Amino acid sequence: MVFESNLLCKIIGSIHLINNQLYKSKYLTIFKRLGSHSVLALIALIVIGGATRVMEAGLACPDWPLCYGSFLPFNHMNLRVFLEWFHRLDAFLVGILILFKFALSIIWKNEIPNWLPKVYSLLLFLVIVQGSFGALTVINLLDSYTVTGHLLIAFLLLITTISINQNLENEDIEEPLIWWRLLLFIPLLLTLIQSFIGVRLSSTWSAHICLSFNKQCLILNTHKLFAFPIAFSILLIIATAIYKRDLLNENWKYLSALIFLLFSQIALGVLSLKTNLNEPIFIIGHQLNASLFIAILTTLIFRNPFTKKGLNNSLNSQMVGVNS
Repeated sequence: MVFESNLLCKIIGSIHLINNQLYKSKYLTIFKRLGSHSVLALIALIVIGGATRVMEAGLACPDWPLCYGSFLPFNHMNLRVFLEWFHRLDAFLVGILILFKFALSIIWKNEIPNWLPKVYSLLLFLVIVQGSFGALTVINLLDSYTVTGHLLIAFLLLITTISINQNLENEDIEEPLIWWRLLLFIPLLLTLIQSFIGVRLSSTWSAHICLSFNKQCLILNTHKLFAFPIAFSILLIIATAIYKRDLLNENWKYLSALIFLLFSQIALGVLSLKTNLNEPIFIIGHQLNASLFIAILTTLIFRNPFTKKGLNNSLNSQMVGVNS
C-alpha cells in the first residue's frame, strides 16, 4: 500500500508538472511571437528614421504628435512628409505593441517567469523616453544631441527586446559562457559608439563640411577609425569560434551574417564617401546594416551558444522518471 501510494503521488505530481510546463509554454510562445514582431518593427523604425534624416524630412511635419494638425495629412503629403508621418506611425505601433505585451505580462504574471513583467516595465519606460525624444527633435529643431539620443534609445529598445526573446528561448541555461558573452559585447559596444559618432556626423553636417571644405574632419575621421577595432573584434570572435569547433558548428549562421555585414558595412561607408553623401540608398543601407549588426551581436550574446533541449525532451525525462 505504501509503495502504491508513493507511486500514485509521483504520477500525480509528474502529471501536474507536465501540465504546468505545457500551460506556461503556451503563454511564453505568445510572448516569443510578439517579441519577434517587435524586433522587426524596431529595425524598420530605425531604418525609416535614418531615411527621414537623410532626406532632411525631420521637420516635414512642423507639429507633434500630429502632422499639420491631422493624423493623416493628405493635403500636405509628399515624400518628405510621408517619411516623417510613417516614422511616427511606426513608432506609435511599436509603443502600442510593447504596451500590449506589458499588459499581458501583468495579467499572466502567475504563469510566466517573475522577471518578465519587470523587464517589460523597463521596455515601456524606454518607449516613453523615446517618444519624448521624438517630440524634442521637432521642438528643438533637430538638435544634434537630441537626434543622437533618439537613435541610441531606439538601439537600447532593440537590444532589450532581443535579450528578452533569447532569455525566453533559453530559460533553462544554468551556466552560460561568460567569456563568450564578454567577447561579443566588445564589438556591440564599439558599434554603439560608432553609431553615436555617425549620428553626430550627419546631424551636425560635419561630413559635408569635411568633404567640401576640408574642415571639421575630426568626427568623420573618428567614425572611420572605429571601423578597425570593430573589424578586429569580429575577426577575433570568428577565430575563437573556429578554435572552439562546437561554437562554430552551433552559431555558424550568425557568424557568417556578421562577416557579411561587416564587409558590406565597410563597402557602403566607402561608397557613401565616394559619392559625397549624395546617394541616400548607400546611407540608408549603412543604417540598416548597423541595425542588423547590433541585432545579431545581441542575439549571440543572449542565446544559448549550444543546442538546447526542447520541451519534448524535458517531458520525456519526466515520463521516464514516472515509469521508473
